[in-house]
Amino acid sequence: MAAMGTMAVMGALPAGALPPLPTLGVPGVPELKPLTRYEAMRLGPGWSHSCHAMLYAPNPGMLFGRIPLRYAVLMQMRFDGLLGFPGGFVDRRYWSLEDGLNRVLGLGLGCVRLTEADYLCSHLTEGPHRVVAHFYARQLTLEELHTIEISAVHSRDHGLEVMGMVRVPLYTQKDRMGGLPNFLANSFVGTAKFQLLFALKILNMVPEEKLAEAVAATQKPKKPAIDHAAGGMGNPAAARHGNELAAAAKAGDELADRAENQAAMQAAEQAAVGLESGAMAEQLAAEAAEQQAGLGANAVAEHVVAEAME
Repeated sequence: MAAMGTMAVMGALPAGALPPLPTLGVPGVPELKPLTRYEAMRLGPGWSHSCHAMLYAPNPGMLFGRIPLRYAVLMQMRFDGLLGFPGGFVDRRYWSLEDGLNRVLGLGLGCVRLTEADYLCSHLTEGPHRVVAHFYARQLTLEELHTIEISAVHSRDHGLEVMGMVRVPLYTQKDRMGGLPNFLANSFVGTAKFQLLFALKILNMVPEEKLAEAVAATQKPKKPAIDHAAGGMGNPAAARHGNELAAAAKAGDELADRAENQAAMQAAEQAAVGLESGAMAEQLAAEAAEQQAGLGANAVAEHVVAEAME
């Protein structure tokens, strides 16, 4: 079943009313300027057009038998180590958006064709280049999605421009990082991260509050470092306190090292004493043996002399 377009997602509108362009609205993710397909097609020749597609399927599976997977969403690892969606730039002089997109998809996936019914949204990208990013979404069955994953391995670009397909985890584990938060902490190309979050929200695949939580989990505050120079200029008391803590820590380390050295020396001394005691015991035993041997020899000699005298 083809994915619903933005108009269908928002429902019917009164006659003559312009549809409000949806926004992402997730804290921590910069918004891109949305525009309609009609507006995008009216842009001048100085604009480039990129088309990418999200292929997904409902997934009834359970991770570890208890975590619902919800959907299987395909992305790909690119040649530059960045995550992105299948697709690429389309030369509007020779191709329509969909024809150009299908041509690129054929190189990377091999067996899927999208139509205008799969169109989802368009956004103006940030940066010095004048690029309009068009995004498509197609819902498939899980079996169809798996077939595309297999076909992608045999496509022309596999191992060259595409390193492999990946599925996006749409759950968050109890540690609040496993799953979608860790996935969002990766590096994405261009608008791919924004498009992923936008599609998950617009298509009601993940609740907006869950998306916001996943994004917030990737923005952990860094541990504050003690800056002695800045502390001395802005807050002398804080700087002194920081210096005292640092000195105490250093003294503690020195005491620990000293204790370890003393323990090592005591162990060595005890070992040496044990060796000396063992050597003395061996020497005394040897001397005793020699004395016993000597006494025995004298007794034999005396016996022999006595027999001779008799």
